[in-house]
Amino acid sequence: MAAQTKTQAAWADMVDALSQVSDRFCGEEWGVSGEQDVADSHRLVLHILQSALFAHAEFDPERPVWRRIVSPTRKFTGDNADAVYFEAPVSSDLVYRVTGNLAGAVYTSFTVELGSSEGRYATGTGGVLNDDDIDVDADGNYEVFLGGEPRDRNWLDLPPESGRITTRHYFEVPKPSAADESLHIPLNIECLSPVGPATLWNDETVAEAINRVSNHVLGKTLQQPIPGTYPLPTWVSREPNVLPDPQPPGTMGFAAFDAYYTMGRYVLAPDEALVMTGRWPECKFGNVCLWTAAGQTYDYGNRTTSRNRANTTLEADGTFKMVIAHEDPGVYNWLDTEGRPSGSIFWRFFLPTGPVERIEPKLVKLADLR
Repeated sequence: MAAQTKTQAAWADMVDALSQVSDRFCGEEWGVSGEQDVADSHRLVLHILQSALFAHAEFDPERPVWRRIVSPTRKFTGDNADAVYFEAPVSSDLVYRVTGNLAGAVYTSFTVELGSSEGRYATGTGGVLNDDDIDVDADGNYEVFLGGEPRDRNWLDLPPESGRITTRHYFEVPKPSAADESLHIPLNIECLSPVGPATLWNDETVAEAINRVSNHVLGKTLQQPIPGTYPLPTWVSREPNVLPDPQPPGTMGFAAFDAYYTMGRYVLAPDEALVMTGRWPECKFGNVCLWTAAGQTYDYGNRTTSRNRANTTLEADGTFKMVIAHEDPGVYNWLDTEGRPSGSIFWRFFLPTGPVERIEPKLVKLADLR
């Protein structure tokens, strides 16, 4: 019998990892029970695997390319209906030049993800550069440099452990931008440091690619702490139908330095609705999304499951009432639960210039709204 190649060994490890993920991450060990939750968790793993194959298998920091992170059919890590995200591999030993265009986005940023090489889950944030720190011409074009000697403008350091750049492109328009197939965001990246020729794809390099797929899947599943075993950020509520004061997220992985977040969970009976009263702050971008327990947005392409300032109707005093309900209550600002009795509520406010007020939820009877 022929000896097992590195590729075959890596493949066997990947298949074993996927089996463990199904048994453990999608099972009782991670608090998953019931037909719907089991289905949701397996759908999440399918989307993570899709991301691993689409982007991370052939990540090369010497020859980086941008890959779209999430889409209407690839969701994880709390995606956003009003945003498009890209990622590209980088190394702290190299220097890069990025060119792009705002394409109408109200907020654009570049974030350094630490500990994220070889498909691994980011362990922290190494720096953020947003469009306030970038010189943009009259047509929306810009140029940014990553790594190398410091520059006064248009530059982002790549500290040790830098493995990936995440871009955020947020849009405030009536329909979810993440579902707009016609939306094009020009974005290019090139390595300015001298590098050798590309390595031939062979037993070793294919095995490394498969290992990156495994790293990516495991990093987002079994290598994450089990729910309930770690402290939540202070901007996340443990009590259902309650939202804490919006706060900056700190340096946690995949967070943005320049945002305020607040998050909670709704729990609704069939005849109930949750009315969230608040006021949009002065900021670059603000929105709210509903997520499953698996951290995936609801079906924003076919239902109204998120809102931003462009599709929110305000009261006479400038406040809003956002209504989460299982069916259309016939009032402004309805958020469709898809019939899910519970789910997560996530609010984002980027670059606020004034106070960010608390959102006040109130549980009411659906009939009372009508």
